[in-house]
Amino acid sequence: MPATVRVGKVDIAYRETGNPDGQPVVLLHAMASDSGTWRRLALDLTGRRVIAPDLRGHGRSSRADDYSLPGFRDDIVGLLDELGLDRVDLVGHSLGGRVACLIAQEMPGRVRRLVLEDTPPPPHEPGPPPTRSPAALAGLAFWRRFDRSMVEPMITEFRTPNPHWWSRLASVTAQALLVHGGSASHVRLDHLHEMTRRLPHGRLVAIAAGHRVHSKRPAEFRDVVTPFLQSRDTW
Repeated sequence: MPATVRVGKVDIAYRETGNPDGQPVVLLHAMASDSGTWRRLALDLTGRRVIAPDLRGHGRSSRADDYSLPGFRDDIVGLLDELGLDRVDLVGHSLGGRVACLIAQEMPGRVRRLVLEDTPPPPHEPGPPPTRSPAALAGLAFWRRFDRSMVEPMITEFRTPNPHWWSRLASVTAQALLVHGGSASHVRLDHLHEMTRRLPHGRLVAIAAGHRVHSKRPAEFRDVVTPFLQSRDTW
């Protein structure tokens, strides 16, 4: 069963596995998912202390009045503080990647390695209105497992230009690995190339899986991510 900590007004549930004395790695899921999505990867992170929270409004974490990226960020930073974790590796998928990147931008000393799985950056121009329903955008398989009220504000935030976000990539000191889902992904590859150029220590790989790389191609994702997290090298 997941444990729970109180962060502000939100109860954050999380699963912890692995070696309690190992290098901590925190796994952040996408919108409409939960911590269970990381079970296979957690087993592959041998020797690591693995922490996988349910983001606010997901899984066993409580719902909230605010579904903004700073709100998600504050929950994860609060969880790290409660667990006494000063410096961690962050792995984030989509929404979880945006949360992880925000922490790395604003608190660079707390992030050693950063993995962003098919994470869309803010566009340079306002995005068009959705052509699919919120259920389709979020993923029908998970539609009943999270607070649906977050869909509209999150889609709006993801489609709104944010030049300041782009400029703050230069403040990330972590070694960063960006994983793109290939031609079936809705995330623009040219945007990830630009992110990689702007990150001081960025690297980009592609795995032909679509948006849910770690679920659709778990072995390939593992074979890229685990050596990166274990490496002491820089580039």
